[in-house]
Amino acid sequence: MKIVRSTSELREAMAWPRREGKRIGLVPTMGYFHEGHLSLIRAARRDCALVVVSLFVNPTQFGPGEDLDAYPRDEERDAELAEREGVDLLWIPSAEQMYPEGFATTVEVASDLTGVLEGAHRGPSHFRGVTTIVAKLFNSVQPDVAYFGRKDAQQALVIQRMIEDLDFPVEIRVLPTVREEDGLALSTRNAYLSPEERECALAISRGLRAAERVGDEGVTSPDALVEAAMTELRNAGIEPEYVEARSAEDLSPIAKLNGRPVLVAVAARVGKARLIDNVVITPTSANDPTEP
Repeated sequence: MKIVRSTSELREAMAWPRREGKRIGLVPTMGYFHEGHLSLIRAARRDCALVVVSLFVNPTQFGPGEDLDAYPRDEERDAELAEREGVDLLWIPSAEQMYPEGFATTVEVASDLTGVLEGAHRGPSHFRGVTTIVAKLFNSVQPDVAYFGRKDAQQALVIQRMIEDLDFPVEIRVLPTVREEDGLALSTRNAYLSPEERECALAISRGLRAAERVGDEGVTSPDALVEAAMTELRNAGIEPEYVEARSAEDLSPIAKLNGRPVLVAVAARVGKARLIDNVVITPTSANDPTEP
């Protein structure tokens, strides 16, 4: 595995594979790898001749008072794990490399996708920071395929919209959320949780499973899915930032379950950790008024 730190080094290292027509896979990360990151790397390794992993804690997607400075980092450990998984290039740029003096350009997706859920609570700068850095990563690496996790479902939809609107020649693969055996979604921010807080945080995945069960019962009201999740959270003493049911295809509001996939998304603070999770529920045909 080769570690590169500048865009010029990256382009030099990739010149030959690109000339040879090698299939290039990119896994964008902010580091502090866990099994969720490694599952994306393994998928890229199976699919692609050249695997590039970027490791960059992107400051522009953190708002005032958020955990940029405290965000867990361990570059040496990440490099060891990446090499073990067969990564070809580990790209670790600095903030000065990605945002040099005079940097004045951003990429922004419209508010129908970015102004709800995370965008509503973290502000418009959050997804502006995400799309700008991902656009830079795509332009620098020029991957054939890029890998993201479904835990960040809204982010995946925003990036998909960006590549379609701006004609990036890259395929987006979104892989399932990786969970602990007890259901807790893997997240870098889980490192903030004490043992007691971790036990409390399990209410998030329990709430999503409760929403799934309600969806399987043939209800037509999205409010019933939300209430099922809220009950589990409040029983654990968690007052979430949001629990919402929206179209899994475009995040539009839904008035009635009609057989199309629904995203139930949660954001909640447990101790110092702000955790997000979601589930996609596809109602049975019994809920679809077009069915006989």
